[in-house]
Amino acid sequence: MSLHAARVHDICDSYVDEYARLDPIAATEAGVAGHDDRLPDLSPAGHEARADLAARSLARMAAARPADDGERVARAVFAERVGLAAETQAAGLPAASLNVVASPVQGVRQVFDLMPTATAADWAAIARRLAAVPAALSGYRTALLASAGKGVVSALRQVLRAAEQCESWSGGREPFFAALVRQAGGVPGVGDALRADLDAGARAASAAYAELAVFLRRELAPYAPAEDAVGPDVYALHARAFLGAELDLREAYAWGWEEFARVEAERGRLARRISGGAGLAEAAAVLDADPRHRVRGAEAFRDWMRELSERALTGLRGTHFDIPEELMRLECRIAPPGGGAGAYYVGPSEDFSRPGQMWWSLPPGAEEHPTWREASTVYHEGVPGHHLQIGTAVATPGLNRFQRLLCFVDGHGEGWALYAEGLMREFGYLDDAHLLGMLGKSLFRAARVVLDLGLHLKLEIPAGAGFHEGERWTPELGLEFLRDRVLLEPGRARDELERYLGWPGQAPAYKLGERLWLSLREEARARRGAAFDLKEFHMGALRSGPAGLGTLREVLAALE
Repeated sequence: MSLHAARVHDICDSYVDEYARLDPIAATEAGVAGHDDRLPDLSPAGHEARADLAARSLARMAAARPADDGERVARAVFAERVGLAAETQAAGLPAASLNVVASPVQGVRQVFDLMPTATAADWAAIARRLAAVPAALSGYRTALLASAGKGVVSALRQVLRAAEQCESWSGGREPFFAALVRQAGGVPGVGDALRADLDAGARAASAAYAELAVFLRRELAPYAPAEDAVGPDVYALHARAFLGAELDLREAYAWGWEEFARVEAERGRLARRISGGAGLAEAAAVLDADPRHRVRGAEAFRDWMRELSERALTGLRGTHFDIPEELMRLECRIAPPGGGAGAYYVGPSEDFSRPGQMWWSLPPGAEEHPTWREASTVYHEGVPGHHLQIGTAVATPGLNRFQRLLCFVDGHGEGWALYAEGLMREFGYLDDAHLLGMLGKSLFRAARVVLDLGLHLKLEIPAGAGFHEGERWTPELGLEFLRDRVLLEPGRARDELERYLGWPGQAPAYKLGERLWLSLREEARARRGAAFDLKEFHMGALRSGPAGLGTLREVLAALE
């Protein structure tokens, strides 16, 4: 097919095939088959190959002529997303990627969580991928050093915490990879030879992570700045990547404070109602002591996740949303220890042979789990949040494979999932206890806007904030704010702070995205008047697929 004859959807589909070959981790995450026994080239050469793919694909897309409205939307989405990927590659950010949440340190380890383990063929693929870990991490080390030599390197805090993660997965009584391959015992067809390959691969992968930890402490740390803030120029690029839109940084910071004050006041009123006029601490103590709102042990917590998500799926289907049969299955799983606490979602595979998965990383050592704090998170990760949103895109035949499988914009996706929590309040699924939990989550999402922008841009704390007014943000003040105003436990507060500092621009995407979704709904309601139908609005939005926030308003307006 010639450059000028290429169709938009064909270019997008071709990009998925080529990108999956260059990044097998992304292929496994997206459910693109055929790459599960490999790992990406994380060396400078690998990054150059992915940058070349982006440049070639953008050139083909620039020459393409959309055949219909669907292709016009797809062209805009692709150009914005892949164009930003090219920009970040040119800035050297992917090659230097290192943080405590979403970098190759976590990606290489966590991809094994997503691999099937039912058959001998599954375990043979795991053995081949385990054997590839040393080369992948060796290339990663080369890229990190090369980037550091150019002055592009993560802050020391991220380097040292990532080293701790590597040590957690490679050491201890039973390293992660040893525990993984132990599960192959008893699987039919896993004979001595395959078992030997698995054991050898587990030892090699553990050794590679131990070596990476030493490298981070001894070789990369001397290059790493003590300063956590990335500054306005780098921050603006990160923010565009996560939002898909230009962000007025000062306006967003001011709005974050307004939203924080609004949610804090509402939470206080509800806490007084629950506690009979006392305060938040007393309300939390009442709910924590109530056996209806707590479970004991990881398995019981997993069962609670499953039961709540299944009730939501059954209750929302046909009433508020059209939920395809493929999405009626949602796996709920407890994540292996070593990562940060919290929940995350992995979408279904392209053919739905792997269903959507909700993973929860529980705090280490915790036995009692107060569920009233977490119900809204189940809705955020499950239905009507990520599982409905991402799964609907995968199941929509009018979208191309890039839209269905590889395109995720945090402002769009996390914004929808946070908006979905509010929908469950509107739909009557939250009693006072669960609402108090949701307001706590909403409060720290508002705090993320304030802290992420404030810390990276070193902004001043405004008058009327009731917290170190007139001072400029520091990590120490950020930790104090999370503990004393958001009321996070010390360990969770540290995890949150390190997330913001190492992943600039991502954390505000939740609240800023939710703000846009609410705005778009009201704009549609104003345009349609009495003809506005909320279910129709939601399904039209979901079936249009993901888009940067700058494109989303145009997409939804065109649906009417």
